[in-house]
Amino acid sequence: MIIPSELQYTLMKNIFLIFVLILSSQIELKAQTVFELNSNQSMLMFGKGPGQDATINPFEGEDCYAVIKNIGNESFSARVQQKGKIIEILPVYPNQTKKVKLLVGDELYLDYENQNKAKASIEYEKISHK
Repeated sequence: MIIPSELQYTLMKNIFLIFVLILSSQIELKAQTVFELNSNQSMLMFGKGPGQDATINPFEGEDCYAVIKNIGNESFSARVQQKGKIIEILPVYPNQTKKVKLLVGDELYLDYENQNKAKASIEYEKISHK
C-alpha cells in the first residue's frame, strides 16, 4: 500500500525525469568546428571515418562542400586527396574563406608549416542540385 508521502515522491521523480527528457531533446548537438594548427602540422578534417576525423560531416556518404575559413593571422593550406592521391591544394590566407567541393571518398586535410599557430573554422554544406 502506497502512503501519500511515497506517492508524492514518485510523482515528483517522474515529473523530474520528464523535464530532463524534454530539456535534453531541445539541446542541439554541435561538433567542434574551430581548430588551432601548430607548427608543421597536418590535420585530417574529414574522410577516414569516426574516430579519425576531426570534424563531423553531416553529409557523409554524399558529395558536399567544405567551407574553410581562416580566422587567424597565419596562412595554411587545404588539401583534398582520394586514396592517397592529391587532388587539389588550396592556400587559405588570413580572413579568407574557401569553398571546396568534396566528392564521396575524398579526404580533407589542413596543412600548416609556420612557427606561430593558425586558426581555422570548418563547416559543411549540402550541394543543391537545381
